[in-house]
Amino acid sequence: MASNGGPLYIGFDLSTQQLKGLVVSSDLKVEYEAKFDFDADSRGFNIKKGVMTNEAEHEVFAPVAMWLQALDGVLSMLKGQGLDFRRVKGVSGAGQQHGSVYWSHDAERLLQSLDKDKTLEEQLEGAFSHPFSPNWQDASTQKECDEFDAILGGPEALAEATGSKAHHRFTGPQILRFQRKYPEQYKKTSRISLVSSFLASILLGRIAPFDISDVCGMNLWNIKKGAYDDRLLELCAGSFGVEDLKRKLGDVPQDGGLHLGKIARYFVERYSFNPDCIVIPSTGDNPSTILALPLKPSDAMVSLGTSTTFLMSTPNYQPDPDTHFFNHPTTPGLYMFMLCYKNGGLAREQVRDAIDEKVGKDKSAGPWANFDRALLETPALGQKTESDPMKMGLFFPRPEIVPNVRAGQWRFNYNPKDQSLTESDAGWDRPLDEARAIVESQMLSLRLRSRGLTQSPAEGLPAQPKRVYLVGGGSRNKAIAKVAGEILGGFDGVYKLDVGENACALGAAYKAVWAIERQPGQTFEDLIGKRWKEEEFVEKIADGYQKDVFEKYGIAVEGFDKMEKQVLEQESSKSGKTVHD
Repeated sequence: MASNGGPLYIGFDLSTQQLKGLVVSSDLKVEYEAKFDFDADSRGFNIKKGVMTNEAEHEVFAPVAMWLQALDGVLSMLKGQGLDFRRVKGVSGAGQQHGSVYWSHDAERLLQSLDKDKTLEEQLEGAFSHPFSPNWQDASTQKECDEFDAILGGPEALAEATGSKAHHRFTGPQILRFQRKYPEQYKKTSRISLVSSFLASILLGRIAPFDISDVCGMNLWNIKKGAYDDRLLELCAGSFGVEDLKRKLGDVPQDGGLHLGKIARYFVERYSFNPDCIVIPSTGDNPSTILALPLKPSDAMVSLGTSTTFLMSTPNYQPDPDTHFFNHPTTPGLYMFMLCYKNGGLAREQVRDAIDEKVGKDKSAGPWANFDRALLETPALGQKTESDPMKMGLFFPRPEIVPNVRAGQWRFNYNPKDQSLTESDAGWDRPLDEARAIVESQMLSLRLRSRGLTQSPAEGLPAQPKRVYLVGGGSRNKAIAKVAGEILGGFDGVYKLDVGENACALGAAYKAVWAIERQPGQTFEDLIGKRWKEEEFVEKIADGYQKDVFEKYGIAVEGFDKMEKQVLEQESSKSGKTVHD
């Protein structure tokens, strides 16, 4: 419970499986927290893990009414905990990226005439021209992705313009498919929201604009020009026309901390919000995660979960089809660089289990004891002497998109002196050598693709992240952290960031604090950085930059790049297919 009568700020996180509301004070202390789990708490929806599926067409989607039910649910929970909503000065949110919501022509009238004695769900059924929102797991848009990639001359050109090549989940290809499959519903659509701007719209009582960062997850926004790309809009709109689609999408304000307006009357009357509470633009879940640190330029965040995600704040815009670039959610002139890998924890677990099977599992020593021992006892790149070849490989239990290949395992020996590369497991002590190789493989891929985005932290030092923050389940493993620091660097070291499942909601709440309390020209990093208590969330768990080993892995990156290209060439010659997700 809050300890004083100062101002409070709410950050919402509308994710795939839950809606979370987090309340913080001006000094960023968490005061209240509530969570609405869609599977456990919603009523009347045939969902599993927050979504519905049409497997025949590879569709994954969520009922929008369920999110309305969840918002009333979370606010009721917070009220029950004793939150005095009159103290809330600002609200913002995070939403699962890429999903789209289709509003009817009655939407704004209904939003502005809500009755406090009825729920949102009861009153807003007619506000939508389509009752479902495509989820980021949706894979129904292969045809549309091919068209998006082709319209500007290829995936490279599309990535140069929009920050990403075409992906199944991105909103542009999803809108294109929607207007073709549901032309009548599309015709009846007055506005299209992302999940983030949908949340802001409900809170505002009118349709809110897209956030400057989240709009970059659509394959429609030309990042360099700071405007929609008319060529992509023309493709997406089809026979309905570009001007019609522009009206549906709306303008995009440049200020991530813009005061959109005061909270809707419904929330004042039903929950006793202060009528002067300000709604701040909601952003995507990944941009909001960056705000939970707050991440400084050239710091890197590595999420070591079931999948692997790499996030970096950078002033350098260097798009590539294998990566994602977004405008930074709060700071003009900065970009958010993101890598997404399907393979992460699952690949490491397969190696761990194979080692346990070979050497015998000691249950008293913890599940990763044998893996960690093998990882630390194996020399870098498996080289017992400098004349030995470097052992490296790719380990993908699932089809991967970075690089874009099928599930499989490939092992190579690389000789840096003559740059020869041989696909072979000769000299490998399997599976023990693979503990080191799997971690090196994942980190070398991150280093390869973040080259040119980092800066030298001091005169005479190579470019590298200033700090490397590890999050997710794998962040607790100090052996993995040690190797991460050796490969990625990190002039100030490698740190474990522990905010549990709260990162997105925290980032949204911090964004609200900054937007309301900033001085003219004051950046998010300055205001939040001065108030953020690192000792509550961060622990240094490994050294970062070490000259000799960092240089050695710099040589290995060239072999790793060569290995990936060889595997890609082999696999593409077999299949002749391009996969988008």
